[in-house]
Amino acid sequence: MCNHRNAGIIGIGSAVPDKVLTNADLEKIVDTNDEWIRNMTGISERRMAAEGESTSDYAAKAARVAIERAGLEPKDIDLIIVATVTGDMPFPSTACIVQNILGCKDTPAYDLSAGCSGWVYALSNANAFVRSGIYNHVLVIGADLLSRVTNWTDRSTCCLFGDGAGAAVVGPVDEEQGLLAFELGSDGAGANALRIPAGGSRKPCTPEVLLAHEDKIFMEGREVFKFAVKIQGMAIEKVLAKCGMTTGDISLVIPHQANIRIIESAVQRLGLSMDKFFVNLHKYGNTSAASIPLALDEAMQAGRVKKDDTIVVVGFGAGLTWAAGVMKWAY
Repeated sequence: MCNHRNAGIIGIGSAVPDKVLTNADLEKIVDTNDEWIRNMTGISERRMAAEGESTSDYAAKAARVAIERAGLEPKDIDLIIVATVTGDMPFPSTACIVQNILGCKDTPAYDLSAGCSGWVYALSNANAFVRSGIYNHVLVIGADLLSRVTNWTDRSTCCLFGDGAGAAVVGPVDEEQGLLAFELGSDGAGANALRIPAGGSRKPCTPEVLLAHEDKIFMEGREVFKFAVKIQGMAIEKVLAKCGMTTGDISLVIPHQANIRIIESAVQRLGLSMDKFFVNLHKYGNTSAASIPLALDEAMQAGRVKKDDTIVVVGFGAGLTWAAGVMKWAY
């Protein structure tokens, strides 16, 4: 195993729909209001894909940007991983559809399902492939259209979710740069806290299922909130310890954009200031696997991420899963 070769992000991109759904728009759909949504979640608006659009459309758009910024062409990509819970269809994988759209001929491709932690899980996969020398350039995409699986009659969840995609190319980087450590975990005992009850082998879709909205997101909000508050700070502490770092070494944290109060809890636990955390939650809501790469791309374009910065990414979601990573920014 070629452990001397470091792997890191060498190109990043994102894509979101044009349509904006504001809190004021939601007030016309369900019994809620802008002030309550902003105070409880920090969300002001979210993006909605148009009719006929799919997860692969946005995954491919984000991927093209990432590949171009890496100075590569689609033929240079050795592997494609798509983290998603809203694939175009149960099978084939959305990654295979993206591979075809991009024209990455014969490139292996697969999907990864770890909820909102999915992109960091996929990033750890890419790190292993590149470090080992198996592949040189791995395309890691997080993409979800949660509007497709949102119950728009459930006021406790419909304000939370949005659509988007983020992508990164992972390749060889200089020594002491790139991806340094990961902390991944799951607790299947909490699987029922955040799920889509029907549509799989356990409970196929029927007219009765559709009427009961069991093909949409179900969330035990209190349980998920408690889990997220506990695990986010813990995962950051553990991943920093793995590479001999402390919170004082952090340049910027890119957290999963689920709820501003969850982010604030990590700020308090870690003893950091809020300006050490990048937040774009107010614009996009929770975009699941797209959340972290979308925020990372925006942070870089805003000048918040620079070469040699120590960046921490952290996510949590359905499973229940969690994932954190530390990287020394390579470009």
